[in-house]
Amino acid sequence: MAQKVTKVGVKKEKGYLYFVDKKGNVARAKMARGKKRGGKTEVVAKAGVKKEKGYLYFVDKQGDVSKAKMARGGR
Repeated sequence: MAQKVTKVGVKKEKGYLYFVDKKGNVARAKMARGKKRGGKTEVVAKAGVKKEKGYLYFVDKQGDVSKAKMARGGR
């Protein structure tokens, strides 16, 4: 189960991949389709999230930053 870390409220556009970058900010990159290459990353919102080890950070459906415990060593 995921839990919210920070409310950002990013409006997502089609054709972009949204993620939390190394600095803890919400960034996006143009998705590669067929022969078209992907684009450079750009920071959409400054969230400043401090990442904990063992958690996966992502942008949820509401456009906020959430985290979920990573499954390790499963069978």
